[in-house]
Amino acid sequence: MMTFTLNEIVLLGLMLLIGLFLGLMMSGRGKYKRLWREEQLLHNQTRQDRDTRVEAANARIAEMETHRGPIGPGTAKAVAGATQGRDDLTVIRTITDQDQIALNEAGYHRYAQIATMSAEQQATVEARMGRTPGLIAREEWPEQARLLNKGNRDEHLRLYESRNTPV
Repeated sequence: MMTFTLNEIVLLGLMLLIGLFLGLMMSGRGKYKRLWREEQLLHNQTRQDRDTRVEAANARIAEMETHRGPIGPGTAKAVAGATQGRDDLTVIRTITDQDQIALNEAGYHRYAQIATMSAEQQATVEARMGRTPGLIAREEWPEQARLLNKGNRDEHLRLYESRNTPV
């Protein structure tokens, strides 16, 4: 059995500490600390660039809002009618301007699209507009759309203008 004196234990501990210190110096730990600092600086620069872009965008939005004209009643209807490739869906009885906007947002812009709606599509649109289930079928939107798509406005007026069904 081997025994160590107190001096040998102290010397052994001192050698271990010196070895640990030299090992840490040679391991390149400073390199990783430097890379981490560089990454932090790059991250901070990226955040500053993003904040600058957001401030510029907000300033541009504020500038554009000061130059916009007033929005009055009937603007949505005028825009919908003026946009090429869209029909005025408010001609269909019981479709309001808000309904037309909801239909346009759902992807329905033409009479032909309304005329070919399936029952599932009708249910989806009714739910999106917050209307009672079955409204589209009851109010005969597809039938009205078929007439209007064929250009039979007079026939549409004759059949549907006189009806007084609540929405």
